[in-house]
Amino acid sequence: MTKLSVNINKIATLRNSRGGNNPDLVKVALDCEKFGAQGITVHPRPDERHIRYQDVYDLKAVITTELNIEGNCTEDKFVDLVLANKPAQVTLVPDADGQITSNHGWDTIKYRDYLTEMVALFQKEGIRVSIFVDPSVEMVEGAAQTGTDRIELYTEAYAHNYFADREKSIVTYIAAAHHANKLGLGINAGHDLDLHNLHYFAQSIPGLLEVSIGHALISDALYLGLEATVQKYLQQLNP
Repeated sequence: MTKLSVNINKIATLRNSRGGNNPDLVKVALDCEKFGAQGITVHPRPDERHIRYQDVYDLKAVITTELNIEGNCTEDKFVDLVLANKPAQVTLVPDADGQITSNHGWDTIKYRDYLTEMVALFQKEGIRVSIFVDPSVEMVEGAAQTGTDRIELYTEAYAHNYFADREKSIVTYIAAAHHANKLGLGINAGHDLDLHNLHYFAQSIPGLLEVSIGHALISDALYLGLEATVQKYLQQLNP
């Protein structure tokens, strides 16, 4: 069974655009859980343009599924936030300052020593660690050498090329997944997965444990409603 973790960054963006607390981020997270999501993902950034650091504390206090905090572990404030809240999972993403959205995975070979240190720091506190990587056997190999529990495959390239040639678009992801399985790494995935491309990806990737989906899911909810949308994504994952 592949779990669905709903990324609620876009809910925070909408709330922040007017101030106040509408929509209520915590209520949306609780509703996603009620509608069947098995996790909640947040990706706080230094400028707090969507998820605020206080949001993480508020969510940790009430959600009953898995909390996944994504972010750049080179930021001391992010590290402190994760250690203070002890989520089920931290996903290490190499975001640059001011980056609109994640657009590449870690070079796990170049930064192997640093990532090894960070993985150990979080694991010592009982936090599962996932490293955001491009679909490359070499990057998967490097990730395994850090001691991480999981990798998260960056799926933008797959999604971008899906309609042109879905079989070709997924080749590198299958190879990376097989190598991760061989090395004993858990596999997560995320970025631009949606109701069109999710089922094919999920059925093609061996050992896929979790997907994190935000932008597309929240956009679909504008038309379908949040409950129906969460259900549709779950059906694509586990028909």
